[in-house]
Amino acid sequence: MEIAASYRARTRGLLGRDQITGALLLTPAASVHTFRMRFPIDVAHLDRNLTVIAVTTMPPGRLGLPRLRSRHVLEAAAGAMTEWNLRPGTRLEVETPERGDR
Repeated sequence: MEIAASYRARTRGLLGRDQITGALLLTPAASVHTFRMRFPIDVAHLDRNLTVIAVTTMPPGRLGLPRLRSRHVLEAAAGAMTEWNLRPGTRLEVETPERGDR
């Protein structure tokens, strides 16, 4: 998983890519768009505790509505979140690698 925590990284997001392997966590974020994107994506809105609030699939050229309690957004290739069984109520954990594991 990639983490986009800076303004610049969140603004770029998945733009300019032809695909994504894994996922991209935008933090902080309450909504996303898919303008100028080349492929559909799954979007999970997460609250401050990384609990999934909502999951949706967005085709290119769409503007997602902000979710009131959303503090983070997880993006992945369309179909990935179904494959991962990610749905509202699921709580995620983010583990950072040890310095020697990078």
